[in-house]
Amino acid sequence: MDFDKLTEVMRRLSLEAGDIIMEIYGADDFEVKSKCDDSPVTAADEAADAHISAGLRAAFPDVALVTEEQADSHTVTANTFLIVDPLDGTKEFIHRRGDFTVNIAYVEDGAPQRGVVYAPAKGRLFYTNAAGASVEEVGDLDKATVGTTIPISVSTPDNTGLMVVASKSHRDQATDDYINKYAVNDMKSAGSSLKFCLVATGEADIYPRVGRTMEWDTAAGHAVLTGAGGHVVRFDDHTTLTYGKDDFANPFFIAYAPGIDLKLP
Repeated sequence: MDFDKLTEVMRRLSLEAGDIIMEIYGADDFEVKSKCDDSPVTAADEAADAHISAGLRAAFPDVALVTEEQADSHTVTANTFLIVDPLDGTKEFIHRRGDFTVNIAYVEDGAPQRGVVYAPAKGRLFYTNAAGASVEEVGDLDKATVGTTIPISVSTPDNTGLMVVASKSHRDQATDDYINKYAVNDMKSAGSSLKFCLVATGEADIYPRVGRTMEWDTAAGHAVLTGAGGHVVRFDDHTTLTYGKDDFANPFFIAYAPGIDLKLP
């Protein structure tokens, strides 16, 4: 893979998709439909997906593509593939809370190697550069020209008082029970894959997810966190979370900064 080209394409497509999403987000009203699993989908999901998919297929025609909004891609079997969630946090989008993201990732041999997470309503753009290190780009976020990039790195956790981030829309008793195994200094809630990015920047130390997710929900955030020095492991046995599973469904997981005394369920 040409990682310079991959970084440029993923960054540009995420920003362009963000513009598409924000145009619909700013409308007086938009239609919300239900998919076969009863999860919501909007015109923004579908339009952003069409744009990103066309761009990736044009740039990397020989790389398999998996995307949430194209069911026929969910039967792909490959060790190396691109994976897209064009609008993660659809519920946040519908309720106009701003915590939604564009996610594009490149997986190789079961591990997310590169990724971009863009939160257009918040103007925050995180991605892995060509060398695999994670950055946050600040400024105008011009599509043609990369602006100022700030290297990001996970925290050095204090196990006597951790900073925890948890889901805004999917918080439940099981999550709270697990969090209560730790000494917690502060808690924050965030939607979508932004939770990975808060751990990647050191704004949080740990993000436990006791609930259903799919690989397209997590791959880009996982890549950004890895490039910032963090880890994502299975909830049950603390082995590394892998990608390319038969149904692209994830087990429960924990995203965290090294140095945390991880607790078993």
